[in-house]
Amino acid sequence: MEKAHVEALASKHKALHARIELEEHRPHPDEDLLHRLKKQKLALKDEMVGH
Repeated sequence: MEKAHVEALASKHKALHARIELEEHRPHPDEDLLHRLKKQKLALKDEMVGH
């Protein structure tokens, strides 16, 4: 896999991690949003590891 592509995936992964952290620390986190974000984060990780 191209280095730039892996770096782009890592950047997206980091951004999703930050969004998840923010949502988890809200007084009333949106559980549906958290689920979707975590699923996206896992998919990015799988893509990075799989290639």
